[in-house]
Amino acid sequence: MIYIDEKLFELDLETALGEISEQRREQALRFRYEQGRRECVAAYLLLKRGLREEFGITENPVFHYGEHGKPFIVGHPDICFNLSHCREAAACAIGRRPVGIDVESIGRYKESVARYAMNDREMALIQAAERPEVMFTRLWTMKEARQKLTGEGISNNMKDLLVQDDHIKYTTVERLERGYVYTIAEFLT
Repeated sequence: MIYIDEKLFELDLETALGEISEQRREQALRFRYEQGRRECVAAYLLLKRGLREEFGITENPVFHYGEHGKPFIVGHPDICFNLSHCREAAACAIGRRPVGIDVESIGRYKESVARYAMNDREMALIQAAERPEVMFTRLWTMKEARQKLTGEGISNNMKDLLVQDDHIKYTTVERLERGYVYTIAEFLT
């Protein structure tokens, strides 16, 4: 199940900080600016909601982390989840199978960044797009969601991440009116 929160500015941050685990509160408070704190807390609150609605779990989840930083819930190794956030939205994917999700703001298109992260085919898609910044963000979220799905962590070879991905299903949603794109990555059965 996918949970999205687009109302980050409506979050009562002080109250919310009291409703989350100490671990997540410490993580949120490490953000220098309030916006980052809001995003971090909102994503966690989506996870709490998903755990309650999907699994009947009401306690605050505590995380442990895999070799490359992929989180899992202590005491619930059978529940798979992933969190992401940006200025416009927080996102949570949760279920019984591995999942990756990435949400990104649609920003100005910078060809130098694209050339670093995209292969020739992807660059052609970006350059042919009516809105290159949207296509770039779409491809970027696919790459990030894939890395989060597999738990591989940050790759030095971003260009090849989507090559020969016939074992992964991508679902991308463009929320142009809200200024963001998100992608969910899942293994095919």
